[in-house]
Amino acid sequence: METKSIIIVGVGGQGSLLASKLLGRVLMNEGYDVKVSEVHGMSQRGGSVVTYVRFGDKVYSPIVDQGEADYIISFEKLEAARWASYLKKGGKIVVNSQQIDPMPVITGAAEYPEGILDELRAKGVDVDEIDALALAKEAGSVKAVNIVLMGRLAKYFHVENEKWIKAIEQVVAPKFVEMNKKAFEKGNTL
Repeated sequence: METKSIIIVGVGGQGSLLASKLLGRVLMNEGYDVKVSEVHGMSQRGGSVVTYVRFGDKVYSPIVDQGEADYIISFEKLEAARWASYLKKGGKIVVNSQQIDPMPVITGAAEYPEGILDELRAKGVDVDEIDALALAKEAGSVKAVNIVLMGRLAKYFHVENEKWIKAIEQVVAPKFVEMNKKAFEKGNTL
C-alpha cells in the first residue's frame, strides 16, 4: 500500500493530540506502519497545533510536505484555510464549522475572514464541513469535538467502526470512554 498522509490542525486545548493518538492506534491495530509527529506551536496559549500522521506498508518519515496530504482534519475554519496548500489533488478536508478567533482578531488588530470555506470550495477543494461542536455537546461534552471529527474521518476509511471503538477504549481515560463512543457515533452517522 502506498503511504497515506493526514494532517490534523487545530487550536491549543481542542484535543488534536488525542485525535492523532486515536488515529495512530486504529492504524497500528490494522497492521500499518504508522509515524506520528506532533508540532505543538503555541498550544498552551490558544495557538495553532499541528500533527502529522502517515501510514502504509513502510513509512520512513512522519513529515507531510505541501501538496501531499490525503486528508486534513481541521478543528476550526481558519486552520483549514491555513493548511489547505498541504492537501494533494483529490484530497479532502474534514472541517469543524466552528470559528475560534486568533489573537490578532481578539485584540482588534485583524478581522476574521468571511467565507473561508466557500473560497476553498471555489478553488476546487473537497470540503466536508460538520458542526462538530454541536454534536460534541449532544454527546455530553464540548471537549469531544476531536472524537466527533475522528468519527467523520472514519467514514472515509475501510476500517470497521468496532475497531475505532476498541481504539477509543485503548487510548481514552476509562471515565470518558462512553462519552467519547457517543461522540464518535455522532460524527460517523451524519
